[in-house]
Amino acid sequence: MDLEKHPAAPAPAPAELRASDADRDRIAQILADALAEGRLTSEEHSERLDSLYAVKTVGELEVLVRDLPAPGSGHTSPAYAPGTGGPVDTVVAVCSSAARKGRWRPGAHTRAVSVMGDITIDLTEAVFEQQVTEVNVTCVLGNVEVLVPENVTLRGYGSGVLGNFEVRGEGRGETDPQAPVVIVRGFALLGNIEARPKPGARLVDLANKLRKRLEG
Repeated sequence: MDLEKHPAAPAPAPAELRASDADRDRIAQILADALAEGRLTSEEHSERLDSLYAVKTVGELEVLVRDLPAPGSGHTSPAYAPGTGGPVDTVVAVCSSAARKGRWRPGAHTRAVSVMGDITIDLTEAVFEQQVTEVNVTCVLGNVEVLVPENVTLRGYGSGVLGNFEVRGEGRGETDPQAPVVIVRGFALLGNIEARPKPGARLVDLANKLRKRLEG
């Protein structure tokens, strides 16, 4: 038996640690704040958001925001108060169906869980109170559909095992740079997750319709 003492393996530096979902959410919020304050253009925000879910370590995430002020640093425009994340709106369907649709206010984070159920998250008439809205989906033997207006920026990051994860309409040229960004992240096991723009539904058209109703 080897009784010789061996030095313990050095712990990885903080920057070398694998990034968690909480780490990515924190960086996404900093990027959203920077876009709202005009520190980033819509193109720069889009590029960094793509990188956000591609990099692996905490250090790589920090590179994305090293030229931006941290939340609470005092460099934020007084006209804009960055969100604190807020509560997560949860939609669950177990051998049943559930929906969020119509005139509603989605939070920054919505979680959808479908187990042998059907879920519809319709954002085409939603009132967006933040620049970036994330929908996190877990689908097992079920079906989840996410609908967005045509002129938002829609992005998807997910996978399926004997199932389907599909996001349509990413990178469309007609996307309004001032419109919200909707990120769909999901995992489907023997199920189906689909996110797509709804034809004919646009944020500006909705605003005009509401104005006409009020005037009428």
